[in-house]
Order: sequence, then structure tokens, then C-alpha cells
Amino acid sequence: MVDKGTGKVDEGARSGVSERTLRQPSIKDIARLARVSHPTVSRALQNSPLVNAKTAERIRRIASESGYRASAVARGLVTKRTRTIGLVVTTVADPFASEVVCGIEQTASDHGYSVFLADSNADPERERKVVQAFAERRVDGIIVTSSRVGALYLPLLSEMMVPIVLVNDQYPGAFVHSVMIGNLEGSRAAAKHLVELGHTRIAYLGDQFGYQSDVERFAGYREALDRAGIPFLSEFAVHGDGKPEAAMSAMDKLLALANPPTAVCCYNDMSALGAMQSIRLHGLRVPEEISVVGFDDLFFASYTQPPLTTVRQPMRRMGQLAMENLFKLMSGEESVVKVKVEAELIVRESTARVRPNGVRKGNR
Repeated sequence: MVDKGTGKVDEGARSGVSERTLRQPSIKDIARLARVSHPTVSRALQNSPLVNAKTAERIRRIASESGYRASAVARGLVTKRTRTIGLVVTTVADPFASEVVCGIEQTASDHGYSVFLADSNADPERERKVVQAFAERRVDGIIVTSSRVGALYLPLLSEMMVPIVLVNDQYPGAFVHSVMIGNLEGSRAAAKHLVELGHTRIAYLGDQFGYQSDVERFAGYREALDRAGIPFLSEFAVHGDGKPEAAMSAMDKLLALANPPTAVCCYNDMSALGAMQSIRLHGLRVPEEISVVGFDDLFFASYTQPPLTTVRQPMRRMGQLAMENLFKLMSGEESVVKVKVEAELIVRESTARVRPNGVRKGNR
């Protein structure tokens, strides 16, 4: 349409967009149309008993007809809640973290909450800054997976005034609320499984950073050996960094021993991937010559060749439990201080009975 006075094209008319859709109506607009004050509109939209029923109904009808929608920020100013959760993971590329995140997001969404996701890159200082930034953005609660800060949050709680729940805290201590897998029990079950298959030369491929999960899994491995009367050999304890590449190098060291192990318990499934690749490159077979056990039961565990025996963490359930615990903290209800989730051994085809002649030297 052309304006007769100026000769210019009316952009709103040309695009078919009305002025109303170009700008969302505000409370001021509703107040002007209803001929009432701004506070009266605000109270009516919150169903306050302070507003006459007929007046409140008229205000709500006008708001609906004009397309008014209350913003989350505006609601937060009134309710002191933003209905948002801050979630910190070590890396978004971690398959474990992605499953936990799914459990958290689904539970949050079911309760009308949105989740802000941040990556700490496994850096304690970055993790601390991200958590503080979330607190400054007035999120209602924070969840941290595989925390590298852990108990150090305790002195920050009174300062931040934001409930925090940790999932698989790597440095547990005096911190109050967390969801943890039964690391020791799960690793002990894995090593016991190998003992029952006749293995006595069982190695442990751990994590070099000294995280609590590795300490507990190593303890479970040692406990299974002790109960079976199998002596621990220090050369059978090697370390990677939780990723396949470093696990390959660690497994290379085990296979270079004069009398190598016939089985290996790995810190996690990613380490098991590297261990299995090293074994193959040495011309050996899994499980015929060396049995391998992982920990986590990540999505690929049943698709490896052979399928990986591993300890299952119910990752989505752990995310749900963390979110449920956080809801209780946010509402002032009593909540379990430390939720311990049971680990489950999943036996697949990467473990078998020990060969009578041990491990032959490979071709690498």
C-alpha cells in the first residue's frame, strides 16, 4: 500500500504484518485498554484475590484478545524464580555426560524448567567460574557432572544462595548433595567375574589423574583379588587418561611384560576401546587370549567386536535422580544427602575362560 501523503510504501501493509504482531503488547497496553492501573493488571494476571472477580475476568479477556504473553523474566521478578537450571558438564562430547544430560533435561522439562548447558573442559577453575556465572544469572539450581571442584563448593553456598547437586563428584568430601554410582562394588563385580572364569593374572587399566571414581574402582579390583587369594602385582596397574589413545599406550606396556596378564579391568569403556585396539594390533584376540571389561556401558558397548562386557551405570536415571533431588532442595524439602546408585555387571563376549597356556606373544 502507498501512503498518499508521502508516496512511500507502507512496509507493514506490504508484508501483511499488522502493527500488533510487530510488537508484543505490554502490561501498560493492557492497563490502558482496561482503564485500570498497571499493578491491577499484574495482580489479575496472577489470579490475585485482591482484584474484583469481574474486573480480573475482563483484564484476562483483553490480555488474551490482544495476544499478551507474560515473559519469563517478568514472572521471575515477581516470584523470585526464573524456572531455569544451570548444568555443567566436563565436555559435551562425552557419551556419559550426554546420557546424564538427557535424564536431567527430560525431568526439568516435565516440571516446566529450562536448562542452560555449559562445558568446563575438565578445568576446575573454569568449572568454578561457570557455576558462579550461573548463580549471577539467577538460575534456580545448579547440577555439575563429574565435578573437579567438589567439596570446595561448600564455602560458596552461603555466598551464592543457589542449591547445587553433583553427579559422580570426582573429589567428594564434605559437600552436601550428590548422586554417585557404586564404583567400588561395580569394579569388584567385574574383577570377580574374571576370577570366576579362571583368570589369576588380572590387570587394572586406570586413570592417571587420581579422580575419586578411579580410586574407588581400583579399590574394588584389589578387593576382588584379595578375596580370591590372588596376589596383587604392581606392574599390572597401568594408567591412561580415560580416552582410547592413552589406553592403547598403557595396554602396550602390559603386553610387553615377560608374563603379561590374561585379563584387564578398564577404568571406563573408552579405555576398553583403546585396550582392545592395542590387543588386536599385537596380533592377539579378545577374548580367546585376553579378556577385557569396561565400565559405564556406553551406547557403543554392545556394538564393539566382540561386544564389550562392562559395568552399567544407569546414566539417564542418575540425571533424573539429580534433578529430583535438586527440586527438593529448591522447594525446601528434606532430600537424601548422598544418593548411591547400584552398578550392574553386563556380561557380553569380550570375556571368556582363561587359556591354559596363558598369552602368546603377538606380532607387533
